[in-house]
Amino acid sequence: MRTATITVNGRVQGVGFRYALHDEAQRLGLRGWVRNRRDGSVEAQVAGDPDAVEALIAWAHEGPSTARVDDVDVIEGTTDPGDGFEIRATA
Repeated sequence: MRTATITVNGRVQGVGFRYALHDEAQRLGLRGWVRNRRDGSVEAQVAGDPDAVEALIAWAHEGPSTARVDDVDVIEGTTDPGDGFEIRATA
């Protein structure tokens, strides 16, 4: 299992990024959460099959067609985010 925290910067709020990431993570069978941050970024903590986590990170570099991704930061080895995949409130 691989765990990671992903932070996506750019025009990623108000464009459906959280919902699209949520759907992609569920499609890939990942566990975790996603939320907007007050600084304008989107943050996600994910856990699951290493190939699935890598696929989500690759997806995050593009996001939905309405987004403009400038940068994706990944921190490896974060804590296990629990069961399921949820959209959390802004932090």
